[in-house]
Amino acid sequence: VESHIGSDKKRELTENMCYMLDLGTTTLALALISVDNKSIVDVKCCTNSQRAFGADVISRIEYCNKNNVALLQKKVIDDVNSLIEGFGIQKALKLYVAGNATMLHIFYGVSPSSIGVAPYTPVFLNSRIIDGKALGLEGVLQVQALPSIHSFAGADIVAGINLVNDNAGEKYNLLVDLGTNAEIALFSCDKIFTTSAAAGPCFEGVNIACGMSATDGAICEFDGGFKTINNKPPQGICGTGLVDVIATLLQNNIIDETGCMACEQFNITEDVFVNQSDVREFQLAKSAVFSGIMALIKKAEIDFDSIENLYISGGFSAKINVINAVKTGLLPKELKEKCKVLNNSCLMGGVKYICNNDNLDDIIKKAEYCDLSLDGNFTDLFMKNMMF
Repeated sequence: VESHIGSDKKRELTENMCYMLDLGTTTLALALISVDNKSIVDVKCCTNSQRAFGADVISRIEYCNKNNVALLQKKVIDDVNSLIEGFGIQKALKLYVAGNATMLHIFYGVSPSSIGVAPYTPVFLNSRIIDGKALGLEGVLQVQALPSIHSFAGADIVAGINLVNDNAGEKYNLLVDLGTNAEIALFSCDKIFTTSAAAGPCFEGVNIACGMSATDGAICEFDGGFKTINNKPPQGICGTGLVDVIATLLQNNIIDETGCMACEQFNITEDVFVNQSDVREFQLAKSAVFSGIMALIKKAEIDFDSIENLYISGGFSAKINVINAVKTGLLPKELKEKCKVLNNSCLMGGVKYICNNDNLDDIIKKAEYCDLSLDGNFTDLFMKNMMF
C-alpha cells in the first residue's frame, strides 16, 4: 500500500481508478484502487458515525422504526465523503460497496425495518446501482453494491468467499468473519453454507468495561505484560487483547470453567481492567461463534478432517492469537493448525472482484443460508459452549 502519492501520480492514475468501500457496522474502510495495476493504492478508515445510535444492526433497525432512515443514512454518507476527500482525487470515480444487508439498506436510504421482524425479508439483496449524487456522495459517479445472500448473510461474506474461493476444491473451507455480527461460511467447489451468529459487539470493545476499538493505545496483546497499538499509552482493551486476557485468567485459575471470577476484577494497568461482566459478554460472543461453526459442520454432514482451511477475518483478526482463541473456546481446537488470517476479507474480496471482473452470481446460486433460530439443537449447543 502506498500511503503517500504525489499529485502527478494521482492525475496519472485517475483514468482507471475506483473506490471499494467496506461498510462495517462499527468501522468503514475505503480503498482507492488502480484497476490497470490490479492493486490498492491507498486505504483510509474511520469509525461509522451510526455507532452513536446503537452498537449493532438490531439497534439501528429499531432507530429507523421509531424515526426514519434519513439521519442514519446522512451520518454514513458524511463519513464516506470525508474518506474520499482525504484521497485528494479531483476526478469523480465509481464506488463499489459491500456490507451486511442492514448497512446496505441504510446506505441507500432504504428502511431496513422488514429485516428486523419475522420473516426478516429484505427490500433488496441483488447488486444495486445508483448515481452517486442521488445518495449525496461527492466525487462519485456511480455506486454499485455487491449482492447479498440473505438478510443476515450480506455482501461482506460474499466478498470474503470470493477472496478465497479459488482455493475451493472437494474439501471444505471455513470462513469466520469476526465483526459486530459474526458471519460464517463453510464452502467447497460444489456447496456453500452460510450463517450469522449474534456475537454482539464485544470484539469491537462495546459492552466491555474498558473496551475500545483497535486504535492507538488499545491493549492488543497480553501475556502477563501487555502491548498497545502503535505503542501508545494504554487507554483500554480491544478484541485481541480481551482474548489474550481471558486465556491468561483461565490458565491461572482466576476464571473457572463456568466463567466465574475468583476476584472482583483483574487489573491490567491502574485504569484498565476486566471484570465479571466482561467475562460474561465474552462467553456469549465466543459461544455464538463456536456454536455457529459447529452447526454448519453438522449441516454439511462432514467432520473436521474434511476442512482444509479455517480463514479468520474481521477488524481485529490480523493480531489474533490463535492458540488463545482456541484455549478460550472461540475456535475449535481441531482446526488450530489450519487457521489462516485474512484481516479484512470483505475489502480484499471486493478489490479482487473489481480487478478480475469475478462472477459473484455463482456464489449466490450455490449459497444456502442456515437459520440458527430454526435449528432445534442450537440452544443446547449454545449453552454447552458457554463453558470454558
